[in-house]
Amino acid sequence: MAATNSGPVRDIAFRDLNPASLYALAVVIPVVLGALLGTIQSPSEFTPAMLVWIGMVAVAELLPVPAWRGIHVSLGFPLLTAVAILYSPAWAGAIALVASVDPVEFKGETTALKALFNRSQVAFAVFLASATFHALADVQTDPVSVVVLATVVASLVDYVTNLSLVIVATSLMYRMPILRLARQLPRLTEFLVSYAGLAIVGAVLAVLSGEQRVGMWAVLVVVAPLLFARQMFLRSHALEEAHKELQEREEILRELSNTMAEERADERLQIAGYLHDDLAQVLFRLSLQVDIARKQLEKGELDDLRDQLEKIRGSKQETSDRIRALIRDLHRSPLGATGLAESLESFTDEVGRESGIRFHHDVHNIPLPAPIALLIFHIAREGVMNALKHADPTDVWIAVTESGENINLELRDNGDGFDTGSPGPEGHFGMAMMRERAQVGGGTFSVASSPNDGTTITVQFPTALLQRGQEPGSGPASANGQAHASLGTPGTTTPAAEDSRGAVPA
Repeated sequence: MAATNSGPVRDIAFRDLNPASLYALAVVIPVVLGALLGTIQSPSEFTPAMLVWIGMVAVAELLPVPAWRGIHVSLGFPLLTAVAILYSPAWAGAIALVASVDPVEFKGETTALKALFNRSQVAFAVFLASATFHALADVQTDPVSVVVLATVVASLVDYVTNLSLVIVATSLMYRMPILRLARQLPRLTEFLVSYAGLAIVGAVLAVLSGEQRVGMWAVLVVVAPLLFARQMFLRSHALEEAHKELQEREEILRELSNTMAEERADERLQIAGYLHDDLAQVLFRLSLQVDIARKQLEKGELDDLRDQLEKIRGSKQETSDRIRALIRDLHRSPLGATGLAESLESFTDEVGRESGIRFHHDVHNIPLPAPIALLIFHIAREGVMNALKHADPTDVWIAVTESGENINLELRDNGDGFDTGSPGPEGHFGMAMMRERAQVGGGTFSVASSPNDGTTITVQFPTALLQRGQEPGSGPASANGQAHASLGTPGTTTPAAEDSRGAVPA
């Protein structure tokens, strides 16, 4: 089966001192101790303005500004760049350590050690960036061109430090090769547009904040309009994401509609075959029996005629029974002349004869709407075929049950399994098709697997989908898929070109 994103193999937490946790401690302890010792040794450098910088950075980190076409502008990076330029490396790192907050910390969605690691790796990156800038330039005496060049170099040091620390942590958490993660990093041109551009903004803030007539007002003048524009950007971004999702769903619905049309054509052929092979033969026999009865009546063979009339009655009853059975089957299921359970058993019986695999069924008799029953059948069929092609199992379990507020489809096999954190074989889209089918029906899709330990696929549809009395124009329940950490999305393992800072996922 194709791989899919899943949670980390190891988590960074004090309660679990695995290699990822030990690596995090190796970063956190020296950074925190270094910040404490550095600030204690130079208390005279402290100014009340540092508290203002800490507050602004914290607010900026809690309120990232999403811009057009997925671009996320984090004001924390240019503000920390200004801090690195204005203050000594020790104090700049300490400010970053305190101010680099993350919303997940307040929501309880991350561990204490992971939060400390993210703060510490940012602080260490700012520390090195500050040391680099002060080794190359002085913001108060050097020309603007020198300050800008030193800022770009310092931002490159920040960038490399940040991503190096995060990539190693991610590699340990997910047991993924470092080179594979490194290949997903932004190109140099993207760095120049994102990191270097935001760093120059930080340099401008640092220069303006040093002007006596302007001071910290310069920072507020730059930051405040962006924060006020946040809601507008949020709405624009949300509308575009909704439009993109609608387009994707429209395409999936079109494919499903074509598939259903093809299946309806197959169903009509099956009905025609049933009428020809079963009913037509009974009606032909009934016609012959009527002809024989007429001849017997003409000859006056009343005893034989009575027997023949009983046969005609039996043929008529058999015809009526077959027609009623056909009507009942067609009303009962969207899957042709059989229900969901019978369709799955028929499919697996055929597959089992050819492959030798043992299939185990636990399909409850749930009155499902036609589209949901059809989706469940297709997802189960695709999952079985994926297992046959890639997992080499001896047993496969198929269950369709109703529990709580969900209808559950569970596919389980005892095959080879796979690493859910690694990419699937090129050209294999089975897992993606199953996920899309689940989402288009308003359901959720999850997969659990590991090498040599089989695979379990779980699909859940809300029971609200069984309520047929929806108001006109109302659609199915929206998909509430589980969020999976992935490279190149805001707030996850590594930043995409438009993001400003990398962090291990919560």
